[in-house]
Amino acid sequence: MTPSALTASAGLRRASSALATAPTHATSRRAAMRSERAVQTRASASGLDDDTLKSARLIYASSPAMEHMREGHPESNLRVPAILDALADANLTPTARAGELVHLESFTPATRDQVMEVHSKNYVGGLALLAKTRAPMDVTGDTYITQASYDAALNGCGAAIALVDAVCDASEARGPSGESAPAAFGLCRPPGHHATPKAAMGFCLFGTVSAAARHAQKARGMAKVMIFDFDVHHGNGTNDIFREDPSVLFVSTHESGSFPGTGKMSDAGDGDGEGATINVPLPPGSGDAAALAAFDEIVAPAAARFEPDIILVSAGYDAHWRDPLAGLSFRTGTYHRLSARLRELSTELCGGRVVFLLEGGYDLVGLGEGVADSFRALLGDASGEDPGGIPGLTEEPTDKVRAVLTEAKAMHQL
Repeated sequence: MTPSALTASAGLRRASSALATAPTHATSRRAAMRSERAVQTRASASGLDDDTLKSARLIYASSPAMEHMREGHPESNLRVPAILDALADANLTPTARAGELVHLESFTPATRDQVMEVHSKNYVGGLALLAKTRAPMDVTGDTYITQASYDAALNGCGAAIALVDAVCDASEARGPSGESAPAAFGLCRPPGHHATPKAAMGFCLFGTVSAAARHAQKARGMAKVMIFDFDVHHGNGTNDIFREDPSVLFVSTHESGSFPGTGKMSDAGDGDGEGATINVPLPPGSGDAAALAAFDEIVAPAAARFEPDIILVSAGYDAHWRDPLAGLSFRTGTYHRLSARLRELSTELCGGRVVFLLEGGYDLVGLGEGVADSFRALLGDASGEDPGGIPGLTEEPTDKVRAVLTEAKAMHQL
């Protein structure tokens, strides 16, 4: 495998010079009319006016799916409210951060055609029918649906798509100034990264990040999309959807041996997509140092080589040391440091276009703290974590981590 396996054809990239070409005197009136129509298009795409798009540092949307719930299930309708409470407690609200932090309140659910870009027609139609005629029920051993679940999953994908539109609109609104676009964050559930092209799995119904990626490519001209997944569990659905696609770079750090048992380092994609999948299975007990080393030594160099037009993040907070469903030991501040690095990386590579989309995170305290610290990073604030020791937190398996990173770097020539 060569480095070129990770780099899509140069012909796929948009001709950015077209955006910078000034109209001649003879065509200035027609150019002005086109410019006016472009402003109207931006407003209709994301629902945000140019002044908002130019001032925002972080745009977020919320799709809490309150009627998608089962008593006692870890993927509960308490998750997004817990995040919103943590943001309010930290004064991370549009009122407290007027102009900087923007709530995208108006968006439409994804259409069936939009989710069928990444899922089969039979699966999408079957899930709709089950929700209508047989719910509540289990569609797999760990994944439930209610009568509201199909619509909730479409709404979460719609929020993700709207946020892609918002950061792309902001890039256009800011134009030749060179100023980076705002980051975006989707507080969406149910999560999506385990949903395969033909099946629900692991609490997930539709591949939210995958649908957003295809929208970025097909509707917004973002030819090359990078997806970074820092959930504690491997995003097997995302992995499979883009397995043979060289235009999407999928990079996952996750706990080795954890659910769903996929994400081996040897899985690097197939066919034309060989090399465009990078799996970094971290040993149990890995924490802040391992997460940052994996980012600095693998994620960032792979991104630089790939040169994405936009970065999407499957943002799972279940690697937090508080979380009961796995065995990594990220601190709250780990999410601040990862988010700050992602913001910097997006600024360097793709005009600041980065969209975070919620995946896992099942301890409500750890979830709220982690997302709030990500918001701080994306707004340019310091971490809110107490930097002191955490009782009971064990030392990281440094030698095992180093062995994994060394092997991954060699395999992917990083």
